[in-house]
Amino acid sequence: MTITRTKPARDTVLYDGECRFCRQRVANLRWADRRHRLTFTSLHDERVARDFPEVSRERLLEEMVVVDAHGRVHGGATALRYLSRKLPLLWPLAPFLHLPGSLPAWNWLYRLVARNRMRLGGRCEEGTCRR
Repeated sequence: MTITRTKPARDTVLYDGECRFCRQRVANLRWADRRHRLTFTSLHDERVARDFPEVSRERLLEEMVVVDAHGRVHGGATALRYLSRKLPLLWPLAPFLHLPGSLPAWNWLYRLVARNRMRLGGRCEEGTCRR
């Protein structure tokens, strides 16, 4: 786990805003965030490089990252586990994501989906999404 020098006021979800699949998942997270505890920022926003220089662009292109209010960085399946504890609507998933010894399997599955996300959803450019 990385610690950033920036400690955001709210947990911040960093995602690929040019990926249709990612945008759809973030829309789901926004819906689940009924209390508006999270901030969602595309990795393509200039503030990301400025505010979170410890999180490389390469990492952000490979996985969703959550920077919590303490500056801790959670990425990929670990970020999903973290969010399953923070968002009450995701609590039903938490027992499965937190099964002892299951993180390697969740990491593998996350990487598999992440590698194929453009095939699954397509890319968004200049306000339009295409497959």
